[in-house]
Amino acid sequence: MALSIDQLAGGLAPERDLVLPTRPDDPEMRESVSVWLFDDKGRFAFPRMGIEAEASSWDNRRVQGNFSFADGRVINGAGMGAAHSPIGPDGRPSVLGAGAISFRCIEPFRRWSMHWRGPARDGTIDQQIHGSFGSDGMVDITLDADLEMVTPAWVQEYAIDDGMSEIEKANAAAMGLGYRLEHHFLATGTYTVGGKTFDFKGRGTRIHRQSVRSLAGFFGHSWLSAVFPNGDAFGSLAYPPREGSDGELSYNDAVIYKDGTLIPAKIVEASFLRRIIPSGDPITLVLESALGRTEITGTTALSTFRIGNPDISGLNLQQGGALFRWGDQQAYGMVERSTHESLTTIG
Repeated sequence: MALSIDQLAGGLAPERDLVLPTRPDDPEMRESVSVWLFDDKGRFAFPRMGIEAEASSWDNRRVQGNFSFADGRVINGAGMGAAHSPIGPDGRPSVLGAGAISFRCIEPFRRWSMHWRGPARDGTIDQQIHGSFGSDGMVDITLDADLEMVTPAWVQEYAIDDGMSEIEKANAAAMGLGYRLEHHFLATGTYTVGGKTFDFKGRGTRIHRQSVRSLAGFFGHSWLSAVFPNGDAFGSLAYPPREGSDGELSYNDAVIYKDGTLIPAKIVEASFLRRIIPSGDPITLVLESALGRTEITGTTALSTFRIGNPDISGLNLQQGGALFRWGDQQAYGMVERSTHESLTTIG
């Protein structure tokens, strides 16, 4: 049974899922949409397709396009792209676009679409890991995907106040001062790469944020999410313990969606990035909630890497997927993990 808009929206008004129609006054404010989409057959994935529209560079936006295949082929479309008009065919500010990529809100909190038209750099995950990516040239890509939200939005809103500890203030700034939401979806689409076309059905996670975000002092994270064939789902985000702490996660937030209810949870056991390998890295996530303890396991697949991530000096970044298992259910879902290079090994 389909959820109502009130259930899907997680307490937000429908217009909160539209996009900003004009440049924000605050130069640090950003509008961001990103999608993680996995083919149900495990052939390929789009482990972060996104736009960061920052007020300070509103007409020239950061674009990310990750395309990965089960055989280790990786295509990357990261760069800058000229802004598209935010006004959709219905006259509302429903389009966030830049360069080759665009997202459209068709019905707030229920239906979005994602499109890519343009070239991207072709290569392999081994080249990404060992620093030689980009030598294989460019390939043209066309992608059209329709996304149908199937769980309530996991909404996070942050503001700094005097009652917060310094760690809480730093975490709020890293998460973004404003609002952020995650949504699980099912998808259908068509993907053409290098003249070969795939029709697919898949699933994944959509993120929409309007916030001021500072990553100063950010030192790593583990972000996992998936929706299973029976409709159950989870989302989790952890920052590692800070040096000198008692070992507790410095940021700890999660949700479980089960039997029609979104249930707050805490992370008891998280899986941080320690090995840089193309696939096969085991993942264990243990969550504590009103349901008791929930254990979800997985094995990484369809990954991409940025070694010595230029956005945050010294961090190695994995954006990919895993084949997750929860009881008798399994599905591909998202993995994003970052760790300082001193704590990771290659191979």
